[in-house]
Amino acid sequence: MAIYELVKPEIRSIAPYVPGKSIAEIAEKYNLEPDSIIKLGSNENPLGPSPAAVSALQEAAGNVNIYPSADARELVDAVSAYVGMPRDNVVASGPGMDGLLDGLMRMLISADSEVVITTPTFSYYEISATACGATPVFVKRNEKFDVDIDRVIAAVTENTKVVFICSPNNPTGNITAEKELRRLLDSVGCLVFVDEAYVEFAGSDIVSLVGEYDNLIVGRTFSKAFGLAGLRLGYGIMPAWLKVEYMKAATPFNVSAPAVAAGIAALSNKEHLEASQQMVIEGRKYLQANLPFKVYESQANFILVDVAPYGAKDVCDHLLRRGVIVRDCTSFRDAGNSFIRVTVGTRKQNERVVEGFSTYL
Repeated sequence: MAIYELVKPEIRSIAPYVPGKSIAEIAEKYNLEPDSIIKLGSNENPLGPSPAAVSALQEAAGNVNIYPSADARELVDAVSAYVGMPRDNVVASGPGMDGLLDGLMRMLISADSEVVITTPTFSYYEISATACGATPVFVKRNEKFDVDIDRVIAAVTENTKVVFICSPNNPTGNITAEKELRRLLDSVGCLVFVDEAYVEFAGSDIVSLVGEYDNLIVGRTFSKAFGLAGLRLGYGIMPAWLKVEYMKAATPFNVSAPAVAAGIAALSNKEHLEASQQMVIEGRKYLQANLPFKVYESQANFILVDVAPYGAKDVCDHLLRRGVIVRDCTSFRDAGNSFIRVTVGTRKQNERVVEGFSTYL
């Protein structure tokens, strides 16, 4: 047996995750000054973390020789208060929401397991499930990128362990209505994972439904609205019975002490959160009104742009040469080749985005 065959075939079959491009990468490739580049390809918060979170990080740094609590209980209590759910329904996760997904897959997936994924969407659902041996079943969204709940229900079999719904969806920005999610939850015998990574920019959430349904999990993150992407901090809200089982599969001490401190501080800084939300609301309106291509309605901190009849790769290359990093969505399964995701930036950054797209024509 060749040595590479020691790696599970499920792993060898996975297409590598495609991250957003970095400032250093683009500066080197196009001979640009790093300070001249704006990064709007990874849905980060251009306002940065709150001052309170930075102070908490600095204070916690002096004690990193000590393990954090195994279940990040201090952060769990803060998240419990923030979302209005009992602590018995809340888990903290690291790295980011990805750690929550990995823990769930490790707990749920066995031989012959299936997961249902509505595409185009965040690729890590497929990566995490496949790595654990599951077979992904893809249900393509309609032409408006809405989820066809009837088709999702029809795709669920006795082997289905989880249905993944991202709401607001990455990269399209639209939400799945509560009544549709209720219909799904009422109709299937598997778990439904609703990814609310961008919920702070949306007009609604469904976290309270966890109190009604014993098959609903809601995943969230501190990477977007709270500006803590570099700390890789997330959390989940799930039925109490499921938390008991999840904690058996979760990695101990998976959230660092500095991340716990920063997360608690970020939740307490309402002014920074509100400023971030207002920037996104205003920026979405500006970009939709001024970009010379079709822009989809969004309830996230990004917009989806259709540059047809042009190709996303060519338009993105044009923007990169001008020091504007956006996300070519070609790597998203079932997205096609004409869509670009643009993180909403500051007004000055948004003006550069509009100028960059306009000069392509």
